[in-house]
Formats: sequence, structure tokens, C-alpha cells
Amino acid sequence: MISVQDLGGAWTLRVAGDPATPEAATLAGRAVPATVPGCVHVDLLDAGLLPDPFQDDNELAVAWVGHTDWAYGRDVAWHGPAHERLDLVFDGLDTVATVELDGTALGRTRNMHRSYRFDVTSLRDGGDRALLVRFTSAYAEAEAVRNTLGPRPNAYPEPFNFVRKMACGFGWDWGPTLVTAGIWRPVRIEGWSIARLAAVRPLATWHDGQGWLDLTVEAERTRDEPPLRLRVLLDGREVASRELPPGDRGDRIELPVPGVRPWAPIGYGDQPLHDLTVELSAAGTVLDRWQRRIGFRTSRIDRTADAVGHRFVIHVNGEPVLAKGVNWIPDDVFPARMTRERYARRLREAAAVGVNLVRVWGGGIYESRDFYEVCDELGLLVWQDFLFACACYPEEEPLRSEVVVEARENVTRLAAHPSLITWNGNNENLWLRGASGWSSQPGGQLSWGEHYYLRTLPAIVAELDPSRPYQAGSPWSGSWEHPPNDPDHQTFHSWEVWNRQGYQHYRDTTPRFVAEFGWQAPPAWRTLRDAISDEPLLPDSPGLLHHQKAEDGNGKLARGLAPHFPEPAGVEAWHYLTQLNQVRAIRTGVEHWRSHWPHTGGAILWQLNDLWPVTSWAAIDGAGRYKPLYHALGELYAPRALTVQPRDAGLVVAVLNDSPQPWRGRLRVERQDTTGTVRADHDEQVSVAARSVTLVPVPRHVATLTAADSEFLVARLDGVRALWFGVPDKAFAHPDAGLTVTAEPVPGGLDVRVSAAGLARDVLLQADRIDPAAVADRGFCTLLPGESTTIHVRGPAELDPALVKAPWTLTDLATVLRRA
Repeated sequence: MISVQDLGGAWTLRVAGDPATPEAATLAGRAVPATVPGCVHVDLLDAGLLPDPFQDDNELAVAWVGHTDWAYGRDVAWHGPAHERLDLVFDGLDTVATVELDGTALGRTRNMHRSYRFDVTSLRDGGDRALLVRFTSAYAEAEAVRNTLGPRPNAYPEPFNFVRKMACGFGWDWGPTLVTAGIWRPVRIEGWSIARLAAVRPLATWHDGQGWLDLTVEAERTRDEPPLRLRVLLDGREVASRELPPGDRGDRIELPVPGVRPWAPIGYGDQPLHDLTVELSAAGTVLDRWQRRIGFRTSRIDRTADAVGHRFVIHVNGEPVLAKGVNWIPDDVFPARMTRERYARRLREAAAVGVNLVRVWGGGIYESRDFYEVCDELGLLVWQDFLFACACYPEEEPLRSEVVVEARENVTRLAAHPSLITWNGNNENLWLRGASGWSSQPGGQLSWGEHYYLRTLPAIVAELDPSRPYQAGSPWSGSWEHPPNDPDHQTFHSWEVWNRQGYQHYRDTTPRFVAEFGWQAPPAWRTLRDAISDEPLLPDSPGLLHHQKAEDGNGKLARGLAPHFPEPAGVEAWHYLTQLNQVRAIRTGVEHWRSHWPHTGGAILWQLNDLWPVTSWAAIDGAGRYKPLYHALGELYAPRALTVQPRDAGLVVAVLNDSPQPWRGRLRVERQDTTGTVRADHDEQVSVAARSVTLVPVPRHVATLTAADSEFLVARLDGVRALWFGVPDKAFAHPDAGLTVTAEPVPGGLDVRVSAAGLARDVLLQADRIDPAAVADRGFCTLLPGESTTIHVRGPAELDPALVKAPWTLTDLATVLRRA
């Protein structure tokens, strides 16, 4: 068997070469303790040599790190068996590096998104050797490539499109500029003899009532003799055995697998997983073993033409799936800090609010095995971008060959995961080249990536992973016959709303599939206060503006509030109202699009998560705290939901049934006033088929608000409720809700009971104002006159019930507007 010697743990870090900045000069010649896997920023932080880049504007003070060359070093020796071959294996190097053993260069790397293997058989003598990994600044590499190939337009000022590295580390409209370097994934020495498994690519599908396995195995040999044997086991049972003749270095095995059940996305069935083992042996001795958990399922995307345009509906095992998705960015700007526990927490949080699809966005990374395994277990579908985003990408060397190797390795690496259901060529590049006028900018007529997206990548997917559909980009209309972001054809990114239009304009179109849309809000209050020391803290104070990376982001927040609310008085009111407006915006979009299923095949929120404390589109902020939007997703993505929608003929109640059973019951629609008096009502028996939507017209006598400033509609069905207010909030009467609040200590936290004498719109309890680690089980909730609810607040420490009545801990819209 292969012998493995882990080289993770303690290394040393030094400035390499001539220091490029005064800050680097102060560290010249100094050995800093370092940890591998890791990165330079984290090592310097741990050594107390950097200020926290998440605090105030310290991001600017640590910019020198990304412009400096670094070296990681340690002594290595082989202490294992006397194998024929020893390999030094890096699962990830960030990014431009020279690997040296005792001063001899083993090789040079220039891609963060792939692994590397170097022959170090000389270590068999057991002596210590000095291992050194020299990292060149990613800026120096990118600028050198740009000088050679010529400029290329992009959406941001940094040269991320000239180096195969996590693009968003160079800064984004939600992220800091923290350009990393380091050994960011595990490193080890592998000892092996005769042969090893160089690649195993299982494609497990489900059709004709059973599972099917298409398995490709590639072997690397030290010598052509002896013959090798492949043995394939599923859940410990042998399902195939093949001999590889002398010199043969691979095989493909295709076979039916009866007796297994299909893997299905969350809400559409179970997620049975099976242990797949591939053994490589010679003369009865096992040389190498590969193991993964796989699931059998088939995915396709219906992109056929219809009377309107081209559909985009995801099918799994032949069943159409309403995509209720979130876009995923790296959860930490220093991705080496990610753990399986952190991945599992974040993905479980997504699944808990009804998410069934996670799009891994193309400006980040191909995530770790942990990420995809957790998605497999939870039933979260994964839409995987290839790593190209918001830029023109050169198609010449030295980048072209790196793109090919990177794509082939990651398609093979991720093939085992049933959660992965589609490959996507890029994020917005096909669209923005025309929409942003890149073709007329310097370098705009040079190669820009089109060949990658329309030829190279689809050919690689067709060869290595024909079990999954490929799409050239997002957004993309399927061909150049239509504009790439045409809402009638396949995928659509909805960014006119937020950037230039109010959220009511979500209802102007009915896209076939909304792959990105979003509305900003600041993070949780405690997250703001922990990251920003401004006194006083104001919406436009320096620290808060530094933690707002979107172009004119705060201006857009203000313009988005203006049609609905009076100008907020103070940062607390601004914080509450911008959080509320984010929820209102996303609710408007999702409910509108869900009401048009299956014409609209789904929506993917921008974005689930953040990688530092920032005002952004995220539902979970950079400290891992829930914004109210997170809780709202649980309502918007619920299997069964109601929404009141305007249609040409008047208001309708859309009964949304994304469950496997019909939904039958009596729908009641009332027109109420703020005192709770029912002014008009209507009852109707409804029957909604599984996985479908029914529109129920609201009779005119109910729908017509005779006093729009004090009347609203309430729709109810089987304990599910929807509200409709016909005028903006600042035109609606907001009488005192007469709230009564009691907080009872219970094991693990507080139960907070809230009762309303009148209409209490958008009650919010901000648990982080009670304790930094406290969590409430809901965001905004509206109580009708006479209603009560209990908000469960939980935390790791005993919580003081008196803090529930501290200013701004628990409030409602009427109270905030009176303060405004």
C-alpha cells in the first residue's frame, strides 16, 4: 500500500528576496512561525505582526503583504518503507511558487486551483533535506503576464484575470483586497511501488429503474511489469474485477448496479449514499486504494424552445425541480481557515431554510471535498462554476495550458459527488463584454475567453463527465442569437433592480431562470460594532463606508428606502430599515417568480454568505450571524406558501405547492383594517396539484382597499398566511401596536412572548444586542390585532431578560417610524 507522511504543521515563514516595502524590510531575515496548511496573512496575524484586516480600515495597512515575496521552509526526511518512488504532493499552492529541495528546484507552479506532484525519491536515504517553497507576489506574476499578453478589460481595477488564483481575493463589491500566498491545502510525501491510482472518475447515474456506474481508472507505474488487477467494490461487495496487462495504464468499466435507490435533492426524496472502493493490486498485494461515497442519480436541464423563448428547468431523475437557491462565495477570505465543521454549519443553515441548490460562484475556488460531501449528505444540489468571473481572460500561454489542466483535474476530482448537477463556464463574462463595452476598451479586441467557454470547457466536460449538463455561462441565452442576459432565454441576472431600479420592478419581467438577484443590507448590529470603532457610528462614518464595497452602495441603500420610508433618524433606524428593505425586496422577487413556476424555473439568491464583516447582499453576515433575510428565506422557500400578486385582471392569491402531495383546503381572504375589523371576506375551496401553482382571483369587493392607508389583505390556508398592503409604508397609517413583551429565562436562553393590541408590523428582536452569541429563531414578523407569538432566543451563556427591553433590542416598524 501507499505510505503517507503528512508534512502539515509547523513550518517557518520568511520574506524572500529584496523587500519591496518598508513593512517587509522590518521582517527581512526574521523567521516567523507558520502553520501549514495556511497562508501568510494568518501566520503574520498569529505572530502578532499584522493588525486585524477586518477591523476599521486595516485592510489598507496590510496591503503590502500581497506585494511581497515569501518563502515557507522546513526540513523533511522519509521515515517510511523503502518504496520504489517517493512523491512530494501539494494539494494546493497559492499561487506562483518555486519548490526547492536542498537548493535544487523541483518545479514551478502558477495555479492555485490544482495540485502538484514532484519526484523526491532521493529522500529514500533517510537524511534530512531542506524543503523550501518560494512564493512570488501574485501581483508581480499578473503584471508580468499582462505586460506580455497585453491588457484585458475587467470589472475591477486589480489584475486577477492574469493569474489562476481566487479572483475575489483581489477585492470585490463585497470583499476586501487581501492577496494571499501560502501552502493553502495539505502537503505530504507519498511512497509507492509498482503502480498507484493516478485518477478515479466514477459517474453514477440512475435510469431504467436502477443504478449505473461508468468508472474510469488511470494508473501510474514505476515499471511495465507485472500485470495489475483492478477490483471495484460497492458497500463492501465486489461488483467488478479486471486485469490490466503489462504496460496498461487504465481501464473503463461500465455496469448496471441493481438494488440501489436513487439519490434525490432535499424535498424530493432521500439521499442514499454508497461506499465505492477501487483497489489496485499486483500479485495479490494491494498497491493503492481509493474510496468515496457516491449516489446514483441523473441530472439534465430542459432548455428547449417554447412560444416565449427557451426554458431552463433542472430535472433530477426525470422530475422537474423548482430551484430555490443561494449563491456561495468563499466563506473566508483566507480559505485555508475553513474546516469541515464550518462548511457543515453553513450548509446546514442553508438547508434549514428550504434551500435546495447552492451555486459555487466563479470568482472563488473549487471547494474542498468536505463541502461537496456535506452537500451530498444534505441533498443540496451544486451548480459549479468554472473559475472565471467579471473579466476578459487571455487565451494564450502561460494561462491556456493551466486552464486545461485545472479543468480536467477538478472535473475528475468532483465527479463522484451526486450533489453536483451542472457545470457552468463562467460568471457574467459573455454578458459583460457587450453590456460593459469591454470590446472598445484597451485590449478588448484581443482574446477574451470565448474559446474557453464555448469550446475548451464543453469539450472537457463532454469527454470526462458526460453525465452532467454544461452551460457556457451565467447569464447565457444559449447562443449569440439572443443577448446573453435576455430574460426570455435560459439564465438571467437581475441587477437593474438594486443598481438602478426599485424592487417593485422585479414584477416587470418573468425570466426563465434567475441565477443572480439581490438587495443589500448591513450586517448584524454586533458585527458592525465589533468591526468598526467609529464614534459616533453613522451610516456615512468612515469605518462603515470602508466596509461598504459596492459602487455608491450607501447611495443605493438610501434611494431604495426613499419610496417606502421617511429618511431614518440615526444609525439604529437606518440599520433596522435597511434590513427590512432587504427582506421586502427579496420577498417581492421570489414570490413573483415562484408564482410563475414552471415558466420561471427557479431563483438563486445573491448571496448566502460573506467572507468578512461588510454591508452586502448576504443572508448570513461575515461573523456568521443571521440577518433577518436568512429567516425570511425559510418562508420564501417553504414547500407550501401563499402570496398575493398583482395581475392584469387584478389581485390573485398564488397558492405555491412545491411538495409531493396535493394541497387541498379552504382559502380565506379578508380585507382588514388596523383595528382588526374585517371589512370584506371571501372563502373558496382550492386543490393544488403537487409541484404546481394555482392562481385564485381575489374578488373585487375584497381586493379594493377603500381606505388604503389603514386597510390590507390577509390570505390564509391551512395555517399558512400572506399579507398585502396596497400603499408604501410612508403612506400607511402606523398606529401604536400596543405591544406587551415578557421574557422568561429557560434552559439555554430566553422565551420572549410578544402580544399586540393593534397591528404590529415587522417586529424584530435583535438577539446579538442581548449577547454576542445569542440567536433568535426568527426575523421580522407581523402580528395582527390580538395576536401573540413567542420568539426563542438561545445562547451559550445565561441571558439577562431585562436586556430584551433595552433600546432597539426589540422593536417594530411603527416605533421606528415615530423615531424617524
